[in-house]
Amino acid sequence: MIVRQFLHTDPVGASYLLGCGGKASGAVVDPIGPIEPYLKAAEHTGMKVLYVIDTHVHADHISPGRQLAEASGGKYVLHERADVAFDFHKVAEGDVLELGNVTLQVMHTPGHTPEHISLLVTDRTRASEPWFVVTGHTLMVGDLGRTELASSAEDGARSLFASAQRLKTLPDHIEVLPGAFSGSVCGRKLSGKPTSTIGFERRFNTAFAIEGESDFIAAMVADIPSPPPGAAHTRALNAGRG
Repeated sequence: MIVRQFLHTDPVGASYLLGCGGKASGAVVDPIGPIEPYLKAAEHTGMKVLYVIDTHVHADHISPGRQLAEASGGKYVLHERADVAFDFHKVAEGDVLELGNVTLQVMHTPGHTPEHISLLVTDRTRASEPWFVVTGHTLMVGDLGRTELASSAEDGARSLFASAQRLKTLPDHIEVLPGAFSGSVCGRKLSGKPTSTIGFERRFNTAFAIEGESDFIAAMVADIPSPPPGAAHTRALNAGRG
């Protein structure tokens, strides 16, 4: 297993290169900014980028995902529900992307956006059970992502509650690799520490700890962070409609 985390400050976000060094098979998740650092990291680790994955259609930055996929020869991946104006590699709940001895199992975790996915990652040379989960803007360290682009804030929060409940079924030792950290507008109480575990978040993440759906919805819609400037236009550009 090879994992490289890229931390960005403008906008605040986290990207990942991960995969199997032995089989030279990798993927990039939620790239931000120029594509060269990802291409160089893949070259240095000896991996070919087979997939470039956006956990959702972003609204806080212009995704270089399609550009990176073209440059690397990989497939650009979104959830099948993504409302975009271009062709892409569609994935759905339960699909598995193979990276040599590493597998990425797709979990549909809507709420932040309708098409949002998380990726449950297993290294079969270590164990048959998952090691960590890449959670995008659904579960972050200290908070859950704000809801957006639903028919109503309540509907978005209801979807997010269901997604949070699913993530809670994962064992406590599963590591959480989120798509953002402190300074991002996508959450309210985000930590500056860009990794965690399901168990720690279950105990100390106030939003993640809420068990009742009605209490959860009330908490999530009471103080929704403002979207980033130009969010609708940025999302349209990322959807190929700008």
